[in-house]
Amino acid sequence: MKRHHRRSMLAACALLASPLLPIGAKAQIAISANDNKAILVNGVPAVADNPAPDSIDIIDLSATPPKVVGSLKAPASVVGPPQSVAISKDESLALVTGAFKIDPADPKKVVPDDTLSVIDLKVSPPVVTATLHAGKGAAGVSINRAGTLALVANRNEGTVSVFTISGKTVTPAGKIDFGDAKSGPCLAAFTPDGKMALVTRDGDHKISLLSIDGDKVTDTKKFMVGGYRPYSIEISAKGDVAVVGNQGGGQGDADVLNVIDLRANPPRIVDTVSVGQTPEGVAMSGDGAYVAVTVMNGSNRAKDHPAFNDYGLVQVYSVRGTKLAKLAEAKVGHWCQGAAWSKDNKTVVVQCMTEKNLQAFKFDGEALTPSGTVALSGGGAGLRTAGQ
Repeated sequence: MKRHHRRSMLAACALLASPLLPIGAKAQIAISANDNKAILVNGVPAVADNPAPDSIDIIDLSATPPKVVGSLKAPASVVGPPQSVAISKDESLALVTGAFKIDPADPKKVVPDDTLSVIDLKVSPPVVTATLHAGKGAAGVSINRAGTLALVANRNEGTVSVFTISGKTVTPAGKIDFGDAKSGPCLAAFTPDGKMALVTRDGDHKISLLSIDGDKVTDTKKFMVGGYRPYSIEISAKGDVAVVGNQGGGQGDADVLNVIDLRANPPRIVDTVSVGQTPEGVAMSGDGAYVAVTVMNGSNRAKDHPAFNDYGLVQVYSVRGTKLAKLAEAKVGHWCQGAAWSKDNKTVVVQCMTEKNLQAFKFDGEALTPSGTVALSGGGAGLRTAGQ
C-alpha cells in the first residue's frame, strides 16, 4: 500500500504544465480530465499509438478568457458521461475516475478499469494523494454538498461504490448492487440535502432512487423510466428538478432531455425536450436558472455517414419550474464532452476531444457568443466545477 501511494505521488508531481499559480478568493476552479489514449479513426474509436499519459488540467473559470493554471498526471477515460470528475464544495478535494485503460496484453485495445484518483487541490502544485479502486468501468462520480460522501457508478458491473470522506481522506464504504451487471450505472447525483441520489442506468433505461442516511446508502428499489439510455444527469441547486440526457440508439435520430420533478413523491419524469443527436454532457448553472447540454450532432461519425455533421452543438435552456425553454445554440468542435458554467452565468465552456481544447462562450441570457479557446493537455473527457 505504501509503495503504491508513493508511486501515485511521484506520478502526480511530474507536471505537464507550469506549476499551479496562486488563485484569489474570487477564483472558480474547473477540472478537465483528459484521455490521451482514445482517438477516432473515421468515426471509429481506436487507441492512439504510443499515447501520452492521461492528464488533469486545473482551470480558472473566473479569468477572461478562462486559463489553465496547473496540470498533473492521472488516469482518465472518455468512456462514460463527462461527469467523471467531482470537486468538493470548498474546492479542496477532487475525485477523478478512470473507466478504461490500455490492455496490458494488447496495446491497441482497452479494458475496463476501476481507478479513483484523490487529488489535493490546496497544495501547490496539486497532487494525487491516493489511488483507490471503485468497480469495473468506474464512470460518473459525485460528492455530496457536505463533502462527507462520494458515489461512483461502475458501468461495467452494475454497481455504485460508496466512499466516505473525512477531510482529505477518502475511504471505501461498500457497494450498491443493482443485481444486473448489464444495467449500466452511469452517474449518481446527490440532491442538495444529501438524503437521496438518482442513478442513471443506460443498460436497462432506468433511473434508480437511492436513500441516504449519514454514510448509509440503500437502494429503495424505486425507479423511473423515460427516454432511451439515460446517461448524464444534473440536479438543480434548489433541489426541485433534475435534468437527464438520453443517449438514444445512435442511429442519427433526435434524442431528448428528460425533466424530473423532485418535489413529487416519488419523483417522476414530467417533461421531455428534443435536442438532436446524442446529448453527451448536461450542466446546470449554480443557481439552477439554466442548463447547458453538449450535443454530438453526428460530429463523431465517419464523414460518409448519412448522419454526419462537421460540428457539434451546445444548447442553453432556461429552467422554469419543471419546464425547459430553449434560449440559445452555438456550433462547437467534434466529439465534445462536458460543459461548465461560471458562477455569474456569463460564461459557458465546452470540452472537445478532437480539438483537445475548451471552447468558451459569453452568455447574456439570450445568446451565446464565442469568446476564445483554451488548450488542454489531452482530449477533454470529463469536466466539472464545485457547483456541479
